[in-house]
Amino acid sequence: MENVLFTQLSIPEIRLIFRQELENFYTSKKPDLSQLNSDQWFDLTELCEYLPDKPVKATVYGWVHSSVIPFHKRAKKLFFLKSEIDQWLKSGRRKTLVETANEAENYLSNCKK
Repeated sequence: MENVLFTQLSIPEIRLIFRQELENFYTSKKPDLSQLNSDQWFDLTELCEYLPDKPVKATVYGWVHSSVIPFHKRAKKLFFLKSEIDQWLKSGRRKTLVETANEAENYLSNCKK
């Protein structure tokens, strides 16, 4: 079988061009992994494994009962959206003593006026 010539480019040059085009294609089509991970649903057991302090199911049921944690209920089952749980975890930050003292001082100085 004889080699058929379509172009003046050498085989290594063609491979290089092809490789560059494939890299451009795959980098432009790369899915946003943070978006995919944030839309993940947890059931109660998965949530207990995901949370940093690994609470027992009874604790999570208590949080749901008092509406402390964001949840969804469908057909008598509890579901939790990962993005909502992550946001809930981030919002639970407590102020330090210095921050609380500064806030109290600012409040008192504004009340005296």
